[in-house]
Amino acid sequence: MRLTADDVDRFEASRPRLEAIAYRLLGSAGEAEDAVQETFLRWQAADIDHVEVPEAWLTKVLTNLCLNQLTSARVRRETYVGQWLPEPLLAGDPMLGPADTAEQRESVSYAVLTLMERLSPGERAVYVLREAFDYPHREIAEILDITEAASQQLLHRAKKHIADGKARTEIDEAAARRIVEEFLAAAASGRIEPLVRLLTGDAISIGDGGGKVPARAKAFEGAVAVAKFLRGLFKPGEAKRALAGGSPEIYAWTANGDPAVVAVVDGRVVGIMCLQVTAEGIAAVRNQVNPDKLERATAQWAAADHGEPLATAF
Repeated sequence: MRLTADDVDRFEASRPRLEAIAYRLLGSAGEAEDAVQETFLRWQAADIDHVEVPEAWLTKVLTNLCLNQLTSARVRRETYVGQWLPEPLLAGDPMLGPADTAEQRESVSYAVLTLMERLSPGERAVYVLREAFDYPHREIAEILDITEAASQQLLHRAKKHIADGKARTEIDEAAARRIVEEFLAAAASGRIEPLVRLLTGDAISIGDGGGKVPARAKAFEGAVAVAKFLRGLFKPGEAKRALAGGSPEIYAWTANGDPAVVAVVDGRVVGIMCLQVTAEGIAAVRNQVNPDKLERATAQWAAADHGEPLATAF
């Protein structure tokens, strides 16, 4: 069916919200864009004159496309090389979506996106639609073709799984920069003691290289083990410079609302290290170095006013 200009405008007005939903559901900006584009194709083929509430129709189509994608993604991730982490988004990326409430900010934090991998597709969909976009259970039930009671139960289970992780501390941009500066100073000191003091006793460190950049398949666990790894990571070395394509410039930034260390070589983002900050200290260091998951960040970085780097690594 041929779309009118108004039909296209109606879809484009919904695109930011659809992309934000898809990103939270899939943990991948590229897959989110693909899902939204497929939704547009379904919109193009639909008998739009009989669509009573376009926003609800589009959300239902997108969500179900994402649920199908999540099912196949679980199979793909069984053969993924090393640890799988979500694609981080830098501050200012519109795909991060609404951030007016604590629930909305929490739902897109890197820690929660990682924890959502524990959820079933249905639990993840209900959690995202309810917590991040404030859909009532009645509408969620219609989107997922379930009962309201089932929607409420799925949300209860999802929140329980996510609450099992450490409580994240909300911090502003200035505080995030201070945390990253202190973290980098400790990592560059050549000693593990300053790092251990910043970490929780049961801190973990996880890296995702996607088989394209070396990353340990198993997480480091415990403050001492994580501190030793980080000390080695920030220790200068010719092999590291060669692997990164040069000496990375290091910036303090935020990604998914969390303090982040951004490593950049010749304008290309080569690593984003997200710090999960709790009241007790840094509970997790999640390092994304898979180049496929840094393309959007590189594009965002090029458009950002990022100032001077804090340091040069390696």
